[in-house]
Amino acid sequence: MTTNDQAAASFAVHIPDAELEPEPLDPAQIISGEPVVTGKVLWESADGKQVRGIWQITPGVVTDTEANELFVVVSGRATVAVEGGATLEIGPGDACVLREGDRTTWTVHETLRKAYHISL
Repeated sequence: MTTNDQAAASFAVHIPDAELEPEPLDPAQIISGEPVVTGKVLWESADGKQVRGIWQITPGVVTDTEANELFVVVSGRATVAVEGGATLEIGPGDACVLREGDRTTWTVHETLRKAYHISL
């Protein structure tokens, strides 16, 4: 389910079983391995500045520049190194906040699935 209508009906999604769609990963972001990214947008605000969804990545090492994001890890494990900041060990049940512009390196140890809210 994807909606950009804030008045849309409330809904629930069982995150561990949700079917995800392939998402492109820029080859320049891959440091090692052959990670595959999938995801699903569940809701987007009418102005496109708020996005909620599910995202998954298979093992490997990738870099990224983050948006303003809150996410909760549903399954899997990763180490997220924030350039000039903390190194975060994340796994099931962990909530994580990344700041817009954070440059990160994700070392994904086990396929990681998260539910997220991004503010653009």
